[in-house]
Amino acid sequence: MPCINADGSLTDSAVALLTLLAEPHTPEEVSVAMARPLYWVRMSLREMLGVDLVVADAGGYRASEKGRARLRAA
Repeated sequence: MPCINADGSLTDSAVALLTLLAEPHTPEEVSVAMARPLYWVRMSLREMLGVDLVVADAGGYRASEKGRARLRAA
């Protein structure tokens, strides 16, 4: 499942993920909180890292400034 639609907008799951990542979380914590398989979380984080929507933070991930701005605009 992609996190970014063809038109560049965020999917509902990307909005939920960025909302959760207002605070740093590990992939395992995200998996539990979102009730999603760990492979889905890791795939989504890689996609969002690739477009600078999230950043690695002390063993976990958090929304980047760009990610927070996109979330506010969504």
